[in-house]
Amino acid sequence: MDPMFEKRKKVIYDFICDDLYVPMKLKEIAVLLQIPKEQRDDLKSVLDALEAEGKIYLSKKGKYVKGQAQRLKGIFQANARGFGFVLQEGEEEDIFISEENTGGAFQGDEVEFVITKVVEGKRKEGKIVRVISHGMTKVVGLFEKNKNFGFVRPDNQRFFKDIYIPAGKEKGAMTGHKVIVELTSYGGENMKPEGKVIEIIGHVNDPGTDILSIVKSFDLPVEFPERVLNQAERVGKEVSEADMAGRLDLRDLQMVTIDGEDAKDLDDAVSLEEIEEGYRLGVHIADVSNYVQERSALDREALKRGTSVYLADRVIPMLPHKLSNGICSLNEGENRLALSCIMTINQKGEIIEHVIAETVIKVDERMSYTSVAKILEEQDEEECKKYKELVPMFEKMAFVSSILRKRRKARGSIDFDFPETKILLDEQGKPVELKPYDRNVATKMIEDFMLAANETVAEEYFWRELPFLYRTHEAPDEEKIKKLSTFINNFGYHIHMGNEIRPKEVQKLLEKIEDTPEEALISRLALRSMKQAKYTPENTGHFGLAAKYYTHFTSPIRRYPDLQIHRIIKENIRGRMTEERIAHYGKILPEVAMQSSEMERRAEEAERETLKLKKVEYMQQRIGEEFDGVISGITKWGAYVELENTIEGLVHVTNMRDDHYEYWEEQYELIGAHTRNVYKLGQSVRIRVIGTDHLQRTIDFEFCNDEQEYDDEF
Repeated sequence: MDPMFEKRKKVIYDFICDDLYVPMKLKEIAVLLQIPKEQRDDLKSVLDALEAEGKIYLSKKGKYVKGQAQRLKGIFQANARGFGFVLQEGEEEDIFISEENTGGAFQGDEVEFVITKVVEGKRKEGKIVRVISHGMTKVVGLFEKNKNFGFVRPDNQRFFKDIYIPAGKEKGAMTGHKVIVELTSYGGENMKPEGKVIEIIGHVNDPGTDILSIVKSFDLPVEFPERVLNQAERVGKEVSEADMAGRLDLRDLQMVTIDGEDAKDLDDAVSLEEIEEGYRLGVHIADVSNYVQERSALDREALKRGTSVYLADRVIPMLPHKLSNGICSLNEGENRLALSCIMTINQKGEIIEHVIAETVIKVDERMSYTSVAKILEEQDEEECKKYKELVPMFEKMAFVSSILRKRRKARGSIDFDFPETKILLDEQGKPVELKPYDRNVATKMIEDFMLAANETVAEEYFWRELPFLYRTHEAPDEEKIKKLSTFINNFGYHIHMGNEIRPKEVQKLLEKIEDTPEEALISRLALRSMKQAKYTPENTGHFGLAAKYYTHFTSPIRRYPDLQIHRIIKENIRGRMTEERIAHYGKILPEVAMQSSEMERRAEEAERETLKLKKVEYMQQRIGEEFDGVISGITKWGAYVELENTIEGLVHVTNMRDDHYEYWEEQYELIGAHTRNVYKLGQSVRIRVIGTDHLQRTIDFEFCNDEQEYDDEF
């Protein structure tokens, strides 16, 4: 510690703490203390040190103030590039934390922070002043052994430092093993975190180790506790006459399930009849709440999981297979208990009447999207003959779907019709093909019917003024929409902002780009500019769907919120919604909403990391090959390029060898200092794959036209 620096710090602090002191700018302090201009950098260093200690703080007007800024609490979310964000409970906006202001915090830590910068229309900035508690106690990573010790390189790119493993704490792990480390020390400025190996997942090259590492990294529960499996066994009996008593019997109604070929948990069936007023559409959902009682072992485990997780080579279900693939699955020809939303729809696509009832159903056919699409789009002779009894209903369904969609579109609902990636793996878990999921007339039809049921149920229970869970989606941040606007200007499109962005404007943009080469890219970036939908006990509407009321009612096998609202609906139908039960639900729903939203985010992150991993493996086999792509991101460290197969890689500035490129932030452009060559968002480019990093899950490209290296003496 520099004694002279400490002395200067004390003198300045004593001056600031004088009773006559008023807030002052750096220049004013320098004048009063008679500090010459050439030493003002030293003064700034002293003031920064005092601010870091919480003895003074910098006001919004740039004045130094005695005492501490208001200390706030939140959870730190690190970014692989060094900076991060603090999320505050109950606050929509997160706080940006620059790399130098993270205060040694790790991903998931509960921290105390102060706001350091507030600029209208931009994200607030802050500084972490104290780590209250560490959120991450275990880390998954790659073990490497040295002579007298080992260390682990974390898989999680938000955990920046290698972890030191002392001799004897490696549990027999060898170089190349993927392991779970329990942290025993979080280190410091010049010290690495320290830990001990508590589990060896497998060798990095063993089939399945990569996905299992992600499963362990996100702490996804794979096995069900024995008491949960035993309970599933007990309740998963066939439907009896007693079970069906008092329910609306719909077994004579023509009804089908329509799912993907490989689906096993069939939780929704549909029926359609033509009537005088128009059409009667039935959306029949498995009555999972009949088997999963509140506060039971099954219920507690389902809430803990929150959702089923769909990874590249496996599904981690919310409920045991005995239920999800058995008695709760609407298998054809079997009596099943359901909760049905039966809607009367007129020729304009308006839902003019509806009833929500406990029912018993029997599905006639287990249909696939592919088969129904063949009937409706191709009029395939073989399929039409095979399902001739159902073809008239499918044709009516296609019409009802079109009028529902037309009505939804008229109000401004946004339809992000871009391909999600489906990765086909071989027996060793290696990716052999990347292709978009098919989105055909059948998938859109089921989507339209489920949306109609979700909105209908949400609206009824909003007006009943009962405690309920809604699926809400807020309007996007102005800053993100401005960035999207800048991007689409490169293609000659624009988006009308006004005082606030409306769903209709995003919808118009998507219509303009339909069937253009840039459609998938702009759709994906428009989606990224949206806020994340979440579960809330308050109904604030759904921006993306331009819906005043929306909930999740249609998937209780794989989503906990759907299961939760089924209980509320059934208690209301049975006349059991007493003041006591209303108070009970009012108390538990905020916690259920928060848990469900958090588990959904965890599942999405795990799914995203799995996709990234398999995409890296896929491109590992294609190093040296060339592809066409579009620049999807511009940063100071390079240009991100997205290929037609949805894979994204980085052309780092160090690999742009024809010139020295500078980042122009306002224009989102990289401009050559000498050639004035420009790379900008949305630009079509040809790239070559030059490398992959399996651990960091990144792919490196280079531009094919950068053949001539830039000479400094240019």
